[in-house]
Amino acid sequence: MIKRTLFEALTKHLSQPEISLIVGPRQAGKTTLMLHLKEYLESKGYSTLFLSLDFESDLPNFASQQALIQKLILEFGDSKGYVFIDEIQRKENAGLFLKGIYDQRLPYKFIVSGSGSLELKEKIHESLIGRKRLFELTTVTLEEFINFKTSYRYADRLYEYCQAEKTKVQEILYEYLNFGGYPRLIMEKRLDEKIRIIDEIYRSYLEKDVTSLLKVEKLDAFRMLVRILADQTGKLVNFTELSSTIGISTKTLKKYFEYLEKTFIIQIVTPFYQNIRKELSKSPVVYFMDMGLRNYALGMFGHVSAPSQSGFLFQNLIFNILKEKTRFSPITIHFWRTKDRAEVDFVLTAGKAVLPVEVKFSNMKTPAITRSLRNFIKKYRPEEAWIVNLGLKTELQVESTRVKFLPFHELVAQDPTEQNYVSTKFMYGTS
Repeated sequence: MIKRTLFEALTKHLSQPEISLIVGPRQAGKTTLMLHLKEYLESKGYSTLFLSLDFESDLPNFASQQALIQKLILEFGDSKGYVFIDEIQRKENAGLFLKGIYDQRLPYKFIVSGSGSLELKEKIHESLIGRKRLFELTTVTLEEFINFKTSYRYADRLYEYCQAEKTKVQEILYEYLNFGGYPRLIMEKRLDEKIRIIDEIYRSYLEKDVTSLLKVEKLDAFRMLVRILADQTGKLVNFTELSSTIGISTKTLKKYFEYLEKTFIIQIVTPFYQNIRKELSKSPVVYFMDMGLRNYALGMFGHVSAPSQSGFLFQNLIFNILKEKTRFSPITIHFWRTKDRAEVDFVLTAGKAVLPVEVKFSNMKTPAITRSLRNFIKKYRPEEAWIVNLGLKTELQVESTRVKFLPFHELVAQDPTEQNYVSTKFMYGTS
């Protein structure tokens, strides 16, 4: 089994009355995680019930709020019980349905899962304000993947392992960049079966989320958009040009972007400006939540090898890691571009503090700082700047800024001796 870091956060929330709402991409492992939680609770002697709107036999229990309550009373009586509801997005007015049950203050704890289309279709967050805690399960992260590939032998010493086994860690990195993090793909060893599985995942997303739930009629245009965005990973998106290429209106295009973002396919990154109006009006860049799905959309699944192909994938990966590490903090992630084409891949912001991050898909031998990064340092005078690469670790001083060259694995597993204020603040949201 692939151990998920979200499991610990969920177990801590089991004692809280709010609904634990697990959302994430289709086939990211939500059902498996819930079953793992169910087993954990049963091992502690607690009563549980698992219901799924994917199971025809369970559907009568969701005919009304009273029908579900009667089922729970039958199973638990007045005793405490843990209720697992899978695939809640299939229930009409899911948010109002759960709200009505929660507000009756029953002695039951609800753990509920749903795909990203749930938010778009039902506005569930508005219905459950103050009644739920949201947990986002992504596909398997690089940290989880490394631990799985090493059979969890170094789970409590991951930094030390990455330092000692740099070649093996890079081999794991290349595999991850090619195939991504869908659990079924990770468990399958044969390439032909991996291709069959990713094709099934992609078709299921298009047929169930995009066509059935979101009622997208121009499926060919939607599919073309995904392919173009996969080819433009990390590059500026021009909405006018893109809508013309695909043959849909800008309004429809922006709606499709919203669908892709809310169903956990892409992440949209806006440019860094100290003037917020400029930030919102300028062209964004797009990254994919899962590299395997991105590669499949481009017809490159399992066949990414050239540096020209891997560079933007590596940049995508670093964005995903930064996003994951700063998730529960006020930190935002942007990129920086100027009219004269100076650029910095990422700019992390927290209040007035900024941290520029450049990404280099290279085994750097000696430290080198680009003119773009020097321009950013000169203009904004950050306390620290990072250059994330494949292996080099060192530091340079540029004016008043400390420039750190970091191997990528240090973002996955932080150096336990690193106590720098900026690193701690930006990676973990603490001061």
